[in-house]
Amino acid sequence: MLRKISIAAAALLSVITINAQKNKNSQLERPKLVVGLVVDQMRWDYLYRFYNKYGNDGFKRLLNTGYSLNNVHINYVPTITALGHTCIYTGSVPAIHGIAGNDWTDKETGKNVYCTADESVQPVGTTNTRTGSHSPKNLWSTTVTDELRLATNFQGKVIGVSLKDRASILPTGHTPNGAFWFDDSTGNFITSTWYMNDLPQWMKSFNSQNLPEKLVANGWNTLLPINQYTESSPDNSSWEGLLGSAKTPVFPYSNLAQDYQAKKDNIRYTPFGNTLTLKLAEASVEGEKLGGDQITDFLAINLASTDYAGHKFGPNSIEVEDVYLRLDQDLAEFFNYLDSKVGKGEYTVFLSADHGGAHSVGFLKEHKITTGFFGEGMEKDINQKLKDKFGVDKLINAVDNYQIYFDRKLMQDNKIELDDLRDFTIRELQKDPTVLYAVSVDEVQEATIPEPIKQRIINGINRQRSGDIQLISHDSMLPPYSKTGTTHSVWNSYDSHIPLIFMGWGIQKGESNKAYNMTDIAPTVSSLLKIQFPSGNVGNPITEVIGK
Repeated sequence: MLRKISIAAAALLSVITINAQKNKNSQLERPKLVVGLVVDQMRWDYLYRFYNKYGNDGFKRLLNTGYSLNNVHINYVPTITALGHTCIYTGSVPAIHGIAGNDWTDKETGKNVYCTADESVQPVGTTNTRTGSHSPKNLWSTTVTDELRLATNFQGKVIGVSLKDRASILPTGHTPNGAFWFDDSTGNFITSTWYMNDLPQWMKSFNSQNLPEKLVANGWNTLLPINQYTESSPDNSSWEGLLGSAKTPVFPYSNLAQDYQAKKDNIRYTPFGNTLTLKLAEASVEGEKLGGDQITDFLAINLASTDYAGHKFGPNSIEVEDVYLRLDQDLAEFFNYLDSKVGKGEYTVFLSADHGGAHSVGFLKEHKITTGFFGEGMEKDINQKLKDKFGVDKLINAVDNYQIYFDRKLMQDNKIELDDLRDFTIRELQKDPTVLYAVSVDEVQEATIPEPIKQRIINGINRQRSGDIQLISHDSMLPPYSKTGTTHSVWNSYDSHIPLIFMGWGIQKGESNKAYNMTDIAPTVSSLLKIQFPSGNVGNPITEVIGK
């Protein structure tokens, strides 16, 4: 009798197991959490320039256990922050998604427009409307994060964190549960009424810790003995900028704590800005219970201190190398946190960059590489020539994003035709030895400009928001405001060649040197999650990454 009961029980258990397996197989499988890490101004070669000094659990974990794409480029110009973050998450280009620059000039009013400024919303967490009144209203396309929200009937959560407003707002799209950025006036992270009317309690608790002050309390010295920074130029190189009250760009920065009290944005230029951001990312995982169930959540993180340090000191500085070595440690700690909190193999990470960065002009000159400053005095000079020709002063209203904007009101009042103005201006610009190409944005297709430059101009020109003439400088020519440090904006590899690594749930292990574009990131993530591509997507899934 007992034997019959045991056989029956075993049979019942077998049926239950088979049914459970069937139910499991019939369920759509997705990672619990997707983490987008965008390292601001990270040149692709930083993965390998500093490789021997990285630990095993940060960048090397990504490279050794994930899938690395070694030939990914930005397929538009200008290569700047707001466009990069938008492109990564929309799979689209400025011509379509509407974000034409960090800021641009309104052609009709002549006024400057900041990409995320929105006077219709109020700041939350600060009284400073300049830093707090922001939203994604200028973004025309949906993001992969929007599509995740739509696909899960808004049950999957989306959170964005960055020191920069635009780098938390644009990646998270129109429908996130929250986007948070750093307020220099208070030293806190804030948001706007687009998202909520009050900061969540977990964010209030995070702000109350006064972590920025604690991070800068001991100043900034090198992580390793300074003589080990053999990948960088000597400390106190002439092309480096100054941080805070420092008289020279040398370690240690002993006055950092006092400099932070005087001007809180000083933390942005140090590795501690990245540390702060990743600690906030951890707090958001805890506070919002991201990755806490089987409905996929998304955490969009921008690590911005790499950009601020790059602009300040240049790519070949010990300061920039130290920022990356410390970021490597911070990433290792963050991945270990996700392993314990969400579960190793339960989340997917991708790491990329919004753009790269040029070598400093001073550095290039020292090493006899052709360089110089592009467009120095150009606006004033061309405006004078236009006045001589057309009898009207200041016909150029602005030069933004390597584009020239003409004053529409002056043109109308003085009956000046746009074609006449553009043709004359282009002829004058072509006399400038720093200008490689100057082309009417309406005639790019017919211009004698080689690929890939031509297509990148077309992708980057937004009919309603871009300028009237697109400028392309000679290689390694920086704008005149970059006398020290560096900047970015151009089509060349130092600005357009970005890292892209996927790791974790659903990701193959390996690497590839095949050519891909920044626009391929969003459809790859969409395909992994089996959700709709963003509305303006022009990219293609990188099938070798996800194995199908």
